Amino acid sequence: MDTPDSATATTARRRAELAANLADVRARITAACTAAGRSPEDVTLVVVTKTHPASDVRLLAELGVRDVGENRDQEAAPKAAATEDLDLRWHYVGQLQTNKAKSVAGYADVVHSLDRIRLAHALSVAAERQQRSITALLQVSLDEDPARGGVSATDLAELADAVAEAPRLTLGGVMAVAPLGVEPARAFARLREIATRLREAHPAANMVSAGMSNDLEAAIEAGATHVRIGTAVLGVRPSLR
Repeated sequence: MDTPDSATATTARRRAELAANLADVRARITAACTAAGRSPEDVTLVVVTKTHPASDVRLLAELGVRDVGENRDQEAAPKAAATEDLDLRWHYVGQLQTNKAKSVAGYADVVHSLDRIRLAHALSVAAERQQRSITALLQVSLDEDPARGGVSATDLAELADAVAEAPRLTLGGVMAVAPLGVEPARAFARLREIATRLREAHPAANMVSAGMSNDLEAAIEAGATHVRIGTAVLGVRPSLR
């Protein structure tokens, strides 16, 4: 069993590790923005704490992180509850089942993975019942792989109109994951074109969620406003049991 002193030392080491990793990621974001002729203030870092404990979320908050992401409701709901005293903005970034909409609507401020009208309706109803407002990003499929989720570019306009009309939902923009085996810069360039077309019909939908630990630079070059970073900040993920 850890003694109080050893637990304090462990926490201090973890805080130092997170601080160093955050500094590295923020430096990468700044460098990428400079190369793209953008301001670093235009890019929001969402730290995805998948499989890492709520104690890490608290340390991240101490280090100035306000945007925290999760991709599984089973983790996100208790973690959000355990840190509800903190000034955090929770982002749900994983594929979302309709039957989880009620739970997710209870804590998520931004849902990055809305990809079908049925889900939009369920999320809207749940948010209305809980008197919460949610910013919804439309997950776009860049490779048409149903296993990875996402709406096709062809069906995006219909979904966007449905979300824009849904009570308690605000159409924020688009999200995508670079397909496996495809150069990220090429994938994100396509996402930029899709985002531009969406803004023609919905000018306020200016959020672009793209880029993770390995490809944030390509995403920022293509206009990402939100990057979803996990491993580069938190380290290798613990195995789920």
